[in-house]
Amino acid sequence: MCSQTFNSLSIVFMGTPEFAVPSLRALREAGHKIIAVYTQPPRPAGRGQKETPSPVQAYALAHNLPVFTPESLKTPEVQSQFASHRADVAVVVAYGLLLPKPILEAHPLGCVNVHPSLLPRWRGAAPIQRAIMAGDKETAVTLMQMDEGLDTGDMLLVEKYPIPEGMNAGALHDILAEKAGPLLLKTLQGLADKTIMPVKQPDTGVGYAKKITKGDCRIDWNQPAEIIYHQILGLSPSPGAFFIYKGEHIKIFEAEAWEKPTPYRHYVPGRILDERGTMIICGEGILVPEAVQRPGKKQMTYDEMLRGYPIPSGTILE
Repeated sequence: MCSQTFNSLSIVFMGTPEFAVPSLRALREAGHKIIAVYTQPPRPAGRGQKETPSPVQAYALAHNLPVFTPESLKTPEVQSQFASHRADVAVVVAYGLLLPKPILEAHPLGCVNVHPSLLPRWRGAAPIQRAIMAGDKETAVTLMQMDEGLDTGDMLLVEKYPIPEGMNAGALHDILAEKAGPLLLKTLQGLADKTIMPVKQPDTGVGYAKKITKGDCRIDWNQPAEIIYHQILGLSPSPGAFFIYKGEHIKIFEAEAWEKPTPYRHYVPGRILDERGTMIICGEGILVPEAVQRPGKKQMTYDEMLRGYPIPSGTILE
């Protein structure tokens, strides 16, 4: 934004994970006044299960920004405190709680949300993972005016981004997080000078990006190799798609999907096809793992794992 037209706003920022940090940084570095930062309370993390602040809280404390960590936004006390900040707008980036009406209406410009998907394609908790798992060719960063629904608010600004072949969820996460900051600044400027007007989301093409569960992570070899390939990319680097061999959950982070040669079309899905153990029969096609990890071990190439932990030809994987 050029200095001649820049409108400095007073802002309550609401966010929790690493994805939200570039947006908070962009607001602070652009000269907006961050009155308060709301984030999820510290949670146990690591082997020692030590109470650990969220990435947003860590950034806020490092830059002397006031932090609030309510467990809920539903109590009158929390809502009254939120309104007392008297900000121009609240900015919400992966905060982790639904916002009740008194929070949504507490400040003149309402609550502006950064959502990493091409709405309404993926509303909900895991839009980046679900887009890749579904094999989508493009996604977006969508800025919207929040309402009481789940990612149903009117859109303010949308920037599309093609998903390159082979890109995993971690890489896409980092790209969209960095794109969000400049788009957020542009959106707030447009709201302040009334050059950006809300647009309703389409009624068609609505999808829900449900939270990733352990069931989403287990590989079903009856599925086509192409589906499994996108499952692996969508869950990489975390939490990781896995199969079971000798009771071990072995994660796959990178793989290739091949067509199934005619002689092997009737083989049982999950069967190790070759003597080296590198090719796995799927419902359609063949999956060739490339980067894997055994429990308690470092990530390694699949060939490296097989040299020390062979899986014989003919084995049927769980």
